[in-house]
Parts: sequence; structure tokens; C-alpha cells
Amino acid sequence: MASDGCCIRSVRSKMKRRNIAYERGDFSVASYNIHKYRGIDGVFDPERVARVIRELRAEIVGLQEIDSLFFQMEKCASLLSEKAGMEVVLGPTRRNRANFGNALVTSYPVKDVRYIDLSVAGRQPRGALDVDLLVKGETIRVIVAHLGLGLGERRRQIRRLLDVFCAQRDRMEIMLGDFNEWVPMVNLHHVHNFFGKSPPLRTFPSFMPVLPLDRIWVRPVESLVSLSAHKTPLSRMASDHLPVRAVVVSR
Repeated sequence: MASDGCCIRSVRSKMKRRNIAYERGDFSVASYNIHKYRGIDGVFDPERVARVIRELRAEIVGLQEIDSLFFQMEKCASLLSEKAGMEVVLGPTRRNRANFGNALVTSYPVKDVRYIDLSVAGRQPRGALDVDLLVKGETIRVIVAHLGLGLGERRRQIRRLLDVFCAQRDRMEIMLGDFNEWVPMVNLHHVHNFFGKSPPLRTFPSFMPVLPLDRIWVRPVESLVSLSAHKTPLSRMASDHLPVRAVVVSR
């Protein structure tokens, strides 16, 4: 644990370098809250979201605030797959008037899919998508999460998420999503102790980002080569969150 935490200095050093010659084993991961396909201009535009995902050029993209019922009825999953050239795994977490939740968009083979219930009594139902992917011959675990708005709610959800990870570090594990946390030492120190610290990036609101709500952690932490917020005219308009993108070195 301690050795992972102290690696943050070397991670930051790597992030400052330009024109890094990445090895063939590197791949990219992103997290994006798509705000139910509605941009800051109030326009509902799934195709615009798909274009942002294409801009990311990431092999693994975790999405939050997906309306999976609309996805299935209007074949939006096919739209994303065609536009971004990827497979879509849906993970709805709220079942009343619609099926809101998470999704994973990936160009890698999906080996297994699990669902983690993060719901807390008296709060809006929440969940996480837990997926095993075959990445360049190696099985890696990716968890896509969207945490609640209550401080105590998020504390319980973070503990539940960390409980599902293996104690043994026999494979790469990635956790990403919208964690709705902007004060790191309140709840996220548990995550940093487990994964190693990942620098916060301002992603919300997208037109003038102030809060670091969207996060990516990688274990082992030294596999995290770079981390950046994706700021383009399209991404600033398509959702109220900016995507975050990481480059990861496979073992």
C-alpha cells in the first residue's frame, strides 16, 4: 500500500513529459458522464455524444447517466457502436420511469460482466458495472461507477466498491466514474490508500470546469502513465461533464 502511494511523484513526472514513446502494450481508458445525452445547450443529441467518444480514441470508455431503455428502443447502442467502432455493455441501476445507469464501451473482448448494487436506503438507487476484459492477452478488471450526492451515502458506496476488489494483486484493476467528490480527504483517501493517489482533474461544469468529479484509478499505480481532461469545443458542449482520459501501461 505505502509503495503505491509514494509512486504518485513518478506518475506526475511522467505526465509532464512530451512525446513519450509508448510501448505496444499501452492502451487508453476514459470516463464520461454523458448527462443523458443532453448538452449544456439543452439539446438532446446522442450522435454528438458518440462523436465525443470517437474523439477520445480510447479503447475502454466508462459512461454514466445512460438511459438504457432509450438505448434499446431507439438502437442508440448501435449508433455508438457504429460511430465509435466499439461494443456496448449496459448496466442500468434505476428502474422506474426509465433505466438510468452506467455503460462500458470497448474495442476489447468482454469475458465477464457483473453488477454491483450501491443503493442506500432513502437515496436514489445507484450501482456499478464490473467487467473483465481481455486486453492484449491479459485479463483486466474495470469497474464503472456513479456515486450518490450524499456525503454519508458516498462513504458507504466507496467501502462497498473497495470490498469487491481482490486482496491479491495478481491482475490489473481499474476503477473509474463520476464519484461526486470534490474534497479528497473526506472519502477518497480510502481509494487512494488502496489504489495509490490519482491526480484530480477539473471536469464540472464542462464550459468552465471547477470540480474534479470524474476520476480514474489504476492498480498498480505505476501503470498509470498519463491523465488528462478532454477539452474540445465538442466535449464542452455535449454534456455538463468533461471526459477524463488515461494512458495505461500493461504488464
